[in-house]
Amino acid sequence: MGKIISTSFCLILFTFGLKAQQIQRYNPDTIRTIVIDSAVNIVSHRLNAQDFIDAIVNDTSFYKAFQNMKKYAFTAENRIYTYNKKNRVNGRIYRKIRHENVNGKHQVTYLAKQDTGAVYKKNGKYQLYTVEMFDYIFMNAYNSGFIQSDGTSAANKGKNAGYKAKLKALIFTPGRKISGIPFISGKTEIFGKDMRQFYLYEFARGKYLDTIPVYRFKVIRKPSTSDGDTMIKEMTTIFDMNTFQILGRYIDMKFSNMFFDFNVQMDIELNRFEGELLPTKITYQGNWDIPFHKEERASFLIVHKDYKKE
Repeated sequence: MGKIISTSFCLILFTFGLKAQQIQRYNPDTIRTIVIDSAVNIVSHRLNAQDFIDAIVNDTSFYKAFQNMKKYAFTAENRIYTYNKKNRVNGRIYRKIRHENVNGKHQVTYLAKQDTGAVYKKNGKYQLYTVEMFDYIFMNAYNSGFIQSDGTSAANKGKNAGYKAKLKALIFTPGRKISGIPFISGKTEIFGKDMRQFYLYEFARGKYLDTIPVYRFKVIRKPSTSDGDTMIKEMTTIFDMNTFQILGRYIDMKFSNMFFDFNVQMDIELNRFEGELLPTKITYQGNWDIPFHKEERASFLIVHKDYKKE
């Protein structure tokens, strides 16, 4: 039973990959949205590394931004590419969706919908579990339109629900120990006393989206550290300089052993609309490969725009 549980969670956790391919994959990197002015002497700003760490570990607004979507009409434009073993594109999913609340009920209007290539299984379900995981983690407020259901995703129930919750915690509350992840639970606690020795901290300041003054706090694995000592290779967090709220997060995670091999990069960006934080862009690329399961490779680009409070 323990082996089954371990395999199930690995299947859920490591869904995206980075290798050469025929088309350019999305390159998730919050830094690219920021013009860096200079490295920061945080002492002169009356800040220290622990201030940033405490803000990351205790933050709730980043996840709340996704819950805030329920109060808004918006347009979601979603692209997914899947890849075969030779890293050639073998499936494409495109959705352009208008989300609105009509008479107190959520309404979805498909402005565009197209699937090509190896997208579905013979039973009509999607080939990749990656798609279901995206819906569960990032679209709690609204169904993304990828899942064929009545609005209640299968990801919200069943024997794997607890493991999916752990994955969500890893993304939205990084830096904490997440018990129950096979072989790597302790490696998620990158600010803990056992893991700090493997990381360097870098500070900079700049402009986010050309107008918002921000701090960039980067946690990077030391070059001298062995690959097996860490799971999170880099985590970059963007802070509003005035409010200290988190506006963006980039995570690079890689790990390999006899049980699984994964490599995932993801970026989440927020912006304010009428004073409220809301998600604007999510990008991913990655792979997972574990014994007795088909390897999955995919890249995502998710854009939310035209927010209007209802």
